[in-house]
Amino acid sequence: MQFARYKIKRLSAVTRTMSLCPSLSLSLSLSLSLSLPLDAAAAWLGFRIAPELERNAEEINSRAPLGNFTESALDEELFSDEYVKSESELEPEDAALGRVKRSVPEFLQSADARSEEQRKTSGLRVDGQSKRAEVRWNRDDEHDSRPDEPKLTSSTFALAGDSAHNHAVVYWTGKNSSVILILTKLYDFHLGSVTESTLWRSTDYGSTYERLNDKVGVKTVLSYLYVCPTNKRKIMVLTDPEFESSVLISTDEGASYQKYRLNFFVLSLLFHHTQEDWALAYSHDQKLYSSFDFGRKWQLVIHSQSHLISISHTIILFLSLLTTDCQYVTCRAQACSESSRTYPFSGYIETNSLVVQDEYVFVQVTTTGRASYYVSYQREPFVRIKIPKYSLPKDMHIVSTDQGQVFTAVQEWNQNDTYNLYISDTRGIYFTLALENVRTSRGLGGNSMIDLYEVAGIEGMLIANRKVENQVKTYITYNKGRDWRLLQAPTTDLAGNTIHCVLPFCSLHLQLQMSENPYLSGSISTKSSAPGVIVATGNIGSELSYNNVAMFISSDAGNNWRQIFEEEHNVWFLDKGGALVAVKQPTVPTRHLWISFDEGRQWTRHSFSAMPLFVDGVLVEAGAENQIMTFFGHFSHRSEWQLIKIDYKPIFTRRCTEGDYQTWHLHNQGEPCIMGQKQIYMKRRPGNYCMVGWDNSRILSAEPCICRAHDFECDYGFERRGDGNCLPAFWFNPSTLSRSCSQGQNYLNSTGYRKVVANNCTKGVKEMYTARKQQCPNRPPRGLVLTTHDDKLTANMGSNVTFLVRLEEGDSMRTNIQLDFGDGTAVSYSNLSWTQEGIRHVYHSAGIFRVTALAENSLGFDMSSLHLHVTCPVEHIQLLAPYVVIKNKEVNLTAVVWPSHFRTLTYFWWLGNNTEPIITLDSSISHTFSTEGMVTVTVQVSSGDSILQDTRSIAIQEFFKSLLLSFSPNLDEANPDIPEWRQDVGRVIQKAVADIPEEQLLVAVFPGIPTAAELFLLPPRNQSDGRKRTEEDLEQISEILVNALNQISVEFELKPGSRVIVYTTQLTLAPLVDSIPRHSSSAMLMLLSVVFLGLAVFLIYKFKRYIHANRFYFTYSFFTRTRAIELHSFHAHHSSSFCLSIYKDEI
Repeated sequence: MQFARYKIKRLSAVTRTMSLCPSLSLSLSLSLSLSLPLDAAAAWLGFRIAPELERNAEEINSRAPLGNFTESALDEELFSDEYVKSESELEPEDAALGRVKRSVPEFLQSADARSEEQRKTSGLRVDGQSKRAEVRWNRDDEHDSRPDEPKLTSSTFALAGDSAHNHAVVYWTGKNSSVILILTKLYDFHLGSVTESTLWRSTDYGSTYERLNDKVGVKTVLSYLYVCPTNKRKIMVLTDPEFESSVLISTDEGASYQKYRLNFFVLSLLFHHTQEDWALAYSHDQKLYSSFDFGRKWQLVIHSQSHLISISHTIILFLSLLTTDCQYVTCRAQACSESSRTYPFSGYIETNSLVVQDEYVFVQVTTTGRASYYVSYQREPFVRIKIPKYSLPKDMHIVSTDQGQVFTAVQEWNQNDTYNLYISDTRGIYFTLALENVRTSRGLGGNSMIDLYEVAGIEGMLIANRKVENQVKTYITYNKGRDWRLLQAPTTDLAGNTIHCVLPFCSLHLQLQMSENPYLSGSISTKSSAPGVIVATGNIGSELSYNNVAMFISSDAGNNWRQIFEEEHNVWFLDKGGALVAVKQPTVPTRHLWISFDEGRQWTRHSFSAMPLFVDGVLVEAGAENQIMTFFGHFSHRSEWQLIKIDYKPIFTRRCTEGDYQTWHLHNQGEPCIMGQKQIYMKRRPGNYCMVGWDNSRILSAEPCICRAHDFECDYGFERRGDGNCLPAFWFNPSTLSRSCSQGQNYLNSTGYRKVVANNCTKGVKEMYTARKQQCPNRPPRGLVLTTHDDKLTANMGSNVTFLVRLEEGDSMRTNIQLDFGDGTAVSYSNLSWTQEGIRHVYHSAGIFRVTALAENSLGFDMSSLHLHVTCPVEHIQLLAPYVVIKNKEVNLTAVVWPSHFRTLTYFWWLGNNTEPIITLDSSISHTFSTEGMVTVTVQVSSGDSILQDTRSIAIQEFFKSLLLSFSPNLDEANPDIPEWRQDVGRVIQKAVADIPEEQLLVAVFPGIPTAAELFLLPPRNQSDGRKRTEEDLEQISEILVNALNQISVEFELKPGSRVIVYTTQLTLAPLVDSIPRHSSSAMLMLLSVVFLGLAVFLIYKFKRYIHANRFYFTYSFFTRTRAIELHSFHAHHSSSFCLSIYKDEI
């Protein structure tokens, strides 16, 4: 879930996205008090076009600002590539960059991407002809304004010496200030960094500028400039981290600066909205810093990875990243220690899902591949958002939180390029469908762009582009999405020719793209100080097209439209919305602008420059009491940046008086009741050349209307049918009551309708449609749900597990809750109110536990259960297997893990050359090997997301003979008791035994101390003399070897001066072991050995607390298999539990 870029009101909903940590991005709304150059009136001075690209301007695609700049400054800026000579000389990315044209709105890029079928022209007829009129009004062919008309006053200033700089940002320091700051930079696209910068300052609204490099440092390279939102005289400038990490601070509107060194690199800054000296900084290494003296001193707030969201009053909101998990954390700015932090949302959330906007906080949680969304209204506890049950969202965006409710765009499971628009109640919990299949596209920065526009100045009025039967059409609503209709096309074109366009087959369609550059108007413009006036780019036909577009205007809130230009223009509002100024799109240079005082009916042309200018941005109304515009651009791709200050005050003859205004009644196709009231506005009479000078948006009167059906929308769980009535959806049970409804209390029983939020109607059908208050009945519990707080079914032994119990129906205050944890403990609560924070439990043993919840009252009961896997993390695995086994005889293979687990692990056995493993839940298997030779056995144990393994090599023989060996004590002093050491010692012993081929010897050194081993005598690989002769040979070799060992003639050198003597302990019980059954007295001896071993193990376990030794070793022999057992006692500090592990080596 994101709060991304949308075509909603310019300031309140357009957001900046910055990547603050790996795989995590943060969306911040401009309506927050951020350190945005927008408050500083930052204008983008865009890309410069190479000469060959200028000549083909119509074929150039607009592109997004570079990501590393948008990430760092929260403002989107355009760059130019002065180094581009031809696209053929560039890498693919650079070539795409070279195709950028200056500040072109997104719809031009979209047009290039559209298919011819999507671009087809539809239904526009002029005088019966299926084509546009031949008469074209080219305003540039007309003369300038009449000689007796007032002229604009303009002055031009060139930023001399900055012709090489390809990037510039303009900052106006604030209301009633004449100071403008400009930061120009040379961005090297090959190096990917800024190499030069210049800071300019004007104190006369842009008439002249002073170069400030000597005040900030001639060699200092600046990256970004921030103006304090609460005190515009305070300015903070950051140096480029490629050169140094410093901050320059000014308290006199940029006239002088003091430099302070930083020990971290700033990625983003955020200012408090009331405390002018409070700021937060997010560093490149994902740490959070705070300053309470406007950046002079910084202190580390949080050491771990974090993700800054916002600062409100004295509270910092940020995300704390714990490896792959993410938590929502709040703390006080001046005391953000671990103990003072709070966690408003109890569980982990998805990265990049936290949205803080106005009174709402949103988070997303994903479990088993499905997303759930939660909202906190006015910082109250989080509640799960209720959207229609089977919408199953793939993606969700918070569009707007204006007017006391939430607009959200949801891409459902069956949608690809469209979203459904939902609208909530006041608390942002219950959502109902407002409009299906709203068109969406990708913005220049990669963000989702929803074709939805909220008209400024008129509450409840929205315009959207909806996809209907593969055609995109423009719809308008006056009651927050309750009802939508198509736009009526103009009756005549610009030349006065009749347009034959009949609804619903033909209508007006508008492009709803907001400009990526906030100082170009985009394809649609409205202003709260000019209610009812809408200026937009669009086309007339059966669907939205990007061919044959024109400019249209409505003066009565979308009821009637007129064409004002045949070409695309940028249009701004002047004089508090009392006048309009238009400039051609910046694809070609111009020196004229157009001004209208009658809402676009008549336009006068004025020259603002002696030479044609590529307009990169316009700063309108830089002060409250002055009438000044500033144009930013350049004359050619090699010229310096040009700043043209225009004073349009001379075009006004006087200030407006009461007689210059008239009333205007807001209506929807003649219906005067809009959002439950009749509204009358004051407007300047068309053609009066007087200065408004005050906010023109005030409502003269607002009279409540009688409530009617269109003042109510369908309530949650209800859907509007063809007859207009709201009936329950198939998945919704209207008789379901909230569990908080207790006997003796009252609840609101929905009628299927709810009043549109902010609708002011009274009486009428209000009582009929409003939810009715009824008494809560006593009900049996139904819909009991038991989960863990993180929806996981695994937990580590010794850790806290929080269980959540939720009851869909029933009296929560009179329903008992019992919870059995499955390990012999249980708890009981008299009602659900005691379980709201969750029920915590600690498991002291590993295993799979069945946890059961029981809800019961006098009318019935309900149960729910889950199976929880509690594990102790596996740290070690050891495969126990004999070194030599008899062919065609079953052998046991055992995997021992520490700490021990009971049926909570999965074992994968790879035997020999098998391509598929044997998978078991038991730690041992039996297997028969049918082929002689050496085989490799590997066992893997899977525990959670980790896998450990151990491997052993086994010799498969028909018969063999073995001896038990011991060693002189000095070997124990060098025994580290690790597998690698035992393997190396075994190879040394093999070499120490002379006159016996190495392929017939196998030595296995047992784990533990004292060091012991077993030597195996194997038959030769080619038994040409027959089995009987081979057995005799092995017997003879055994006797020779025993004699040598008894004579202490077998030894090896462990290290210089230290020789180890090898002794024989005894022969194995069977002279030779094979597959032939034998019966002898050795069987009785074997049985006694097993009995004595079992008795010894029992005694050790019984009296282990009195034994001070940590290890005990036993060896026993069963035919030719011996086993060494080692007991370790592992003590867990600060815990009442411990893990007991038995290590075994089977030979």
